[in-house]
Amino acid sequence: MGNALATKTLTKTTLPPLQTVAHCETAKFMGTWFVIGVKPTYLETSCSNAVEKYSLLSGKDHDVDIDFQYSNKEPITSPLKSLPQKGWIQGSNKADSGEWKVSPFWPIKMPYPIIEIDDKNYQYVVVGYPSRQYCWIMSRQPTMEESTYNMLTERLTTKHQYDLEGLRRVPQVWTKEERKRRGLSKEELPDKYLSAE
Repeated sequence: MGNALATKTLTKTTLPPLQTVAHCETAKFMGTWFVIGVKPTYLETSCSNAVEKYSLLSGKDHDVDIDFQYSNKEPITSPLKSLPQKGWIQGSNKADSGEWKVSPFWPIKMPYPIIEIDDKNYQYVVVGYPSRQYCWIMSRQPTMEESTYNMLTERLTTKHQYDLEGLRRVPQVWTKEERKRRGLSKEELPDKYLSAE
């Protein structure tokens, strides 16, 4: 996610704190997520094929490595951008927490509240932001059932006090060549999600 630019909009808000999920098992959260919808930072206003990879660490000064890559504009043909980030899991139980902090660069640490998750299969997640200016809807696949997407956006408005003006669907268009170029495996991105070359 484009947290580097969220630093410019740290403002006081009268909105209540976001309600994070009761449980988010860190080990199950790890792996590859495709960004399906976003209230974007300015880095993400035209991005496509946005993918985040989470890797759990031990013995480091942070808990999670986050590899965020995206195409700057059109899928496949536009320049590839990368924004590696570091994550810290908050709370007394780092194995199960919906409260994180993420850093795009030192010394900034941004709030990273996990506000919705598929707590059975970990197939979707929504990450919010205290001011409600940003959010990220992500899936394990580059597509999401319309009913699931609508359910999540409804929860954003009714449960989390979001105004969805500016929410955009992130184009996800993949070929075998693009999958290879981005270092994704067939398990992460099965052939059924690929377009013709």
